[in-house]
Amino acid sequence: MKFRSLACLLLAVVLVIPAASGLHAQSGQPKQSPKMTATGKIGEANVTITYGSPSVRGRKIWGDLVPYDKVWRAGANEATLIETDKDLMVEGKKLAAGKYSIYAIPGEKEWQIIINSQTGQWGIQRSGETTRNPEKDVLVVTVKPRKSAVMQESLVYKISNKGFALDWEYLEVPVSVK
Repeated sequence: MKFRSLACLLLAVVLVIPAASGLHAQSGQPKQSPKMTATGKIGEANVTITYGSPSVRGRKIWGDLVPYDKVWRAGANEATLIETDKDLMVEGKKLAAGKYSIYAIPGEKEWQIIINSQTGQWGIQRSGETTRNPEKDVLVVTVKPRKSAVMQESLVYKISNKGFALDWEYLEVPVSVK
Protein backbone atom coordinates (compact mmCIF):
# COMPACT_ATOMS: atom_id res chain seq x y z
CA MET A 1 0.00 0.00 0.00
CA LYS A 2 2.81 2.43 0.93
CA PHE A 3 4.66 1.47 -2.25
CA ARG A 4 1.60 2.22 -4.35
CA SER A 5 1.14 5.66 -2.72
CA LEU A 6 4.83 6.45 -3.19
CA ALA A 7 4.69 5.38 -6.85
CA CYS A 8 1.64 7.62 -7.46
CA LEU A 9 3.40 10.54 -5.77
CA LEU A 10 6.53 10.08 -7.87
CA LEU A 11 4.48 9.80 -11.05
CA ALA A 12 2.67 13.02 -10.19
CA VAL A 13 5.97 14.79 -9.53
CA VAL A 14 7.45 13.53 -12.81
CA LEU A 15 4.40 14.77 -14.76
CA VAL A 16 3.67 18.05 -12.93
CA ILE A 17 7.14 19.60 -12.60
CA PRO A 18 7.99 19.62 -16.33
CA ALA A 19 4.53 20.95 -17.19
CA ALA A 20 4.79 23.68 -14.57
CA SER A 21 8.26 24.71 -15.69
CA GLY A 22 7.03 24.82 -19.30
CA LEU A 23 4.26 27.18 -18.27
CA HIS A 24 6.74 29.35 -16.41
CA ALA A 25 9.02 29.49 -19.44
CA GLN A 26 6.11 30.49 -21.68
CA SER A 27 4.84 33.17 -19.33
CA GLY A 28 8.36 34.57 -18.87
CA GLN A 29 8.72 35.19 -22.60
CA PRO A 30 7.66 38.66 -23.76
CA LYS A 31 5.16 38.85 -26.62
CA GLN A 32 6.86 39.65 -29.90
CA SER A 33 4.45 42.54 -30.55
CA PRO A 34 2.83 43.47 -27.24
CA LYS A 35 -0.39 45.45 -27.13
CA MET A 36 0.29 49.08 -26.20
CA THR A 37 -1.84 52.13 -25.52
CA ALA A 38 -1.02 55.82 -26.00
CA THR A 39 -3.30 58.34 -24.31
CA GLY A 40 -3.33 62.11 -24.25
CA LYS A 41 -5.28 65.29 -24.82
CA ILE A 42 -5.51 67.19 -28.06
CA GLY A 43 -7.25 70.42 -27.15
CA GLU A 44 -10.22 69.34 -25.02
CA ALA A 45 -10.41 65.87 -26.58
CA ASN A 46 -9.22 62.73 -24.80
CA VAL A 47 -7.51 60.56 -27.42
CA THR A 48 -6.44 56.91 -27.08
CA ILE A 49 -4.52 54.87 -29.64
CA THR A 50 -4.31 51.10 -29.10
CA TYR A 51 -1.84 49.13 -31.22
CA GLY A 52 0.46 46.13 -31.44
CA SER A 53 4.07 47.26 -31.04
CA PRO A 54 6.47 45.25 -33.23
CA SER A 55 10.25 45.56 -32.83
CA VAL A 56 12.94 46.10 -35.45
CA ARG A 57 15.05 43.11 -34.26
CA GLY A 58 17.68 43.74 -36.94
CA ARG A 59 15.18 43.76 -39.82
CA LYS A 60 14.81 46.31 -42.62
CA ILE A 61 11.45 47.92 -41.86
CA TRP A 62 10.45 50.51 -44.46
CA GLY A 63 10.09 49.18 -47.98
CA ASP A 64 10.66 45.59 -46.80
CA LEU A 65 8.85 44.31 -43.69
CA VAL A 66 6.38 47.16 -44.23
CA PRO A 67 6.18 47.54 -48.03
CA TYR A 68 5.80 50.90 -49.69
CA ASP A 69 2.56 51.73 -51.48
CA LYS A 70 0.52 48.95 -49.82
CA VAL A 71 -2.10 49.29 -47.08
CA TRP A 72 -0.62 48.53 -43.64
CA ARG A 73 -2.49 48.12 -40.35
CA ALA A 74 -0.21 50.74 -38.73
CA GLY A 75 0.97 48.30 -36.07
CA ALA A 76 0.95 44.55 -35.44
CA ASN A 77 -1.75 41.95 -34.80
CA GLU A 78 -5.23 43.57 -34.70
CA ALA A 79 -5.86 46.75 -36.64
CA THR A 80 -4.68 49.86 -34.76
CA LEU A 81 -7.50 51.78 -33.04
CA ILE A 82 -7.98 55.46 -32.30
CA GLU A 83 -10.72 56.74 -30.01
CA THR A 84 -11.71 60.33 -29.27
CA ASP A 85 -14.45 61.73 -27.05
CA LYS A 86 -14.69 65.00 -29.03
CA ASP A 87 -14.71 65.94 -32.72
CA LEU A 88 -11.23 66.54 -34.17
CA MET A 89 -9.71 68.13 -37.26
CA VAL A 90 -7.17 65.68 -38.71
CA GLU A 91 -4.93 67.45 -41.22
CA GLY A 92 -7.81 69.87 -41.80
CA LYS A 93 -10.52 67.21 -42.20
CA LYS A 94 -13.29 66.68 -39.64
CA LEU A 95 -13.35 63.45 -37.63
CA ALA A 96 -16.43 62.97 -35.44
CA ALA A 97 -16.00 61.70 -31.89
CA GLY A 98 -15.89 57.90 -31.84
CA LYS A 99 -13.76 54.80 -32.25
CA TYR A 100 -12.00 54.02 -35.53
CA SER A 101 -9.27 51.86 -37.09
CA ILE A 102 -6.10 53.47 -38.41
CA TYR A 103 -4.44 52.19 -41.57
CA ALA A 104 -1.53 53.67 -43.48
CA ILE A 105 -0.08 53.49 -46.96
CA PRO A 106 3.63 54.20 -46.42
CA GLY A 107 5.63 55.82 -49.19
CA GLU A 108 9.23 56.97 -49.37
CA LYS A 109 8.23 60.66 -49.49
CA GLU A 110 4.55 60.71 -48.45
CA TRP A 111 2.20 58.56 -46.40
CA GLN A 112 -1.55 58.25 -46.52
CA ILE A 113 -3.19 57.90 -43.10
CA ILE A 114 -6.60 56.25 -43.33
CA ILE A 115 -9.24 56.50 -40.61
CA ASN A 116 -11.83 53.74 -41.04
CA SER A 117 -15.12 53.27 -39.16
CA GLN A 118 -14.82 49.47 -39.01
CA THR A 119 -13.25 48.24 -35.73
CA GLY A 120 -12.45 44.91 -34.10
CA GLN A 121 -10.96 43.25 -37.15
CA TRP A 122 -7.66 41.40 -37.38
CA GLY A 123 -5.08 43.48 -39.20
CA ILE A 124 -3.85 41.16 -41.97
CA GLN A 125 -5.46 38.16 -43.67
CA ARG A 126 -3.53 35.01 -44.60
CA SER A 127 -3.38 36.28 -48.19
CA GLY A 128 -1.35 39.26 -46.97
CA GLU A 129 -4.19 41.71 -47.58
CA THR A 130 -5.56 43.89 -44.81
CA THR A 131 -9.06 43.41 -43.44
CA ARG A 132 -9.83 47.06 -44.23
CA ASN A 133 -13.05 47.74 -46.05
CA PRO A 134 -12.35 50.90 -48.14
CA GLU A 135 -16.09 51.70 -48.20
CA LYS A 136 -15.81 52.37 -44.43
CA ASP A 137 -13.01 54.95 -44.82
CA VAL A 138 -14.06 58.10 -42.96
CA LEU A 139 -11.08 60.17 -44.04
CA VAL A 140 -7.77 59.84 -45.84
CA VAL A 141 -4.99 62.41 -45.38
CA THR A 142 -1.50 62.74 -46.78
CA VAL A 143 1.43 63.42 -44.42
CA LYS A 144 5.19 63.66 -44.78
CA PRO A 145 7.42 61.30 -42.78
CA ARG A 146 10.69 62.60 -41.41
CA LYS A 147 13.94 60.94 -40.48
CA SER A 148 14.62 60.60 -36.79
CA ALA A 149 18.15 60.88 -35.36
CA VAL A 150 17.28 58.40 -32.61
CA MET A 151 16.63 54.71 -33.25
CA GLN A 152 13.20 53.59 -31.93
CA GLU A 153 13.44 49.78 -31.57
CA SER A 154 9.72 49.21 -30.93
CA LEU A 155 6.90 51.01 -32.71
CA VAL A 156 5.38 53.71 -30.52
CA TYR A 157 2.57 56.20 -30.94
CA LYS A 158 2.92 59.58 -29.24
CA ILE A 159 0.06 61.99 -28.61
CA SER A 160 0.70 65.70 -28.05
CA ASN A 161 -1.31 68.90 -28.25
CA LYS A 162 -0.28 69.09 -31.95
CA GLY A 163 -1.62 65.65 -32.89
CA PHE A 164 -0.13 62.19 -32.92
CA ALA A 165 2.94 60.56 -34.42
CA LEU A 166 4.00 57.05 -35.29
CA ASP A 167 7.69 56.57 -34.41
CA TRP A 168 9.62 53.44 -35.42
CA GLU A 169 13.15 52.65 -36.48
CA TYR A 170 14.64 55.93 -37.79
CA LEU A 171 11.32 57.35 -38.98
CA GLU A 172 8.66 59.58 -37.45
CA VAL A 173 5.28 60.10 -39.12
CA PRO A 174 3.50 63.15 -37.62
CA VAL A 175 -0.23 63.71 -38.11
CA SER A 176 -1.54 67.20 -37.32
CA VAL A 177 -4.71 67.17 -35.21
CA LYS A 178 -6.69 70.07 -33.73
